[in-house]
Amino acid sequence: MNEALARYARQVIYPGIGEAGQQALLAAHVTIIGVGATGSVLANHLARAGVGHLRLVDRDFVELNNLQRQLLYDEDDVAAVLPKAAAAAAKLRRINSTIAIEAVVADVGPGNIAGLIADADVVLDGTDNFATRYLINDACVKLGKPWVYCGVLATYGMTHTVRPGVTPCLRCMMGELPAPGTVPTCDTAGIIGPIVALMGSIVAAETLKLIVGRGDLNDGMVHVDLWDGTYERFELGKPQPDCPACGQRQFEFLNAEAGSRVTALCGRDAVQVSVTGGHSLDLAALAERLKAATDQVRVNAYLLRAQIDGYEFTVFPDGRAIIKGTNDEAAAATLYAKYVGM
Repeated sequence: MNEALARYARQVIYPGIGEAGQQALLAAHVTIIGVGATGSVLANHLARAGVGHLRLVDRDFVELNNLQRQLLYDEDDVAAVLPKAAAAAAKLRRINSTIAIEAVVADVGPGNIAGLIADADVVLDGTDNFATRYLINDACVKLGKPWVYCGVLATYGMTHTVRPGVTPCLRCMMGELPAPGTVPTCDTAGIIGPIVALMGSIVAAETLKLIVGRGDLNDGMVHVDLWDGTYERFELGKPQPDCPACGQRQFEFLNAEAGSRVTALCGRDAVQVSVTGGHSLDLAALAERLKAATDQVRVNAYLLRAQIDGYEFTVFPDGRAIIKGTNDEAAAATLYAKYVGM
């Protein structure tokens, strides 16, 4: 075994991978969209397994309540107000310095998703909302990219490996985007760390199988509940001809118009406001302007943090802001316009 493969020796001797499989892993590109709970588990496994290029995409920053289940982060990341993508990349580079790890601090939307997944061999779902998952589904189906859906809540999780043209896509399975308020969230149902680690590990194994081209893939839906001790797998059949995405190729989420988006964040008492197609912000200049409204402003290379009128503003260079202290999307949009500007 050559020196480049020696660190992966225990993996290489497994017949399902072998030296050829490890070389395929080293040559692979994987994009992980969301590096919070499941995403950080995925990134950890794949970096250690030797996936040659990992692109970590996340819009958020590390908070204290993340540490209960998001395994790449620690209290120093919280104190430094680091974006998750940057903190995760820094940790993973200390774990494996021989692979390329790219941190992208951004909100994934119709305007940037194609560029984020264009060179990916596999795309992974580390998100916490169906709107982004439907967008991932549209983009991956259109570009013919395999991707793995993963949803986790309370003590249970679900996952399905989507291979465009071979398996049903997410729209085939779930139909229209669930209406707001109809799906439980971590805000109302909570979540435990072990189910995050388990589901992330299942998805990581699917990713290895997709890259090396060996092993039985999950063409159905796997459902696990750790509290009930149940593990079930459901067959899903074939892609549906009347599916808007893979059947009719309409891609309504990918073709959404540019403009502002306002999204309440799961379990955060916070709302994200983003503007598609806007210009980058000069955070230092914004900090100077905000000093007229508050003396509590901090800026680093990644973001600006300010306390104004009982709200916490976290503003990113791409123009996004996470406004903490409200779940009211209209109020958040008004606050954004007042202090950041459209």
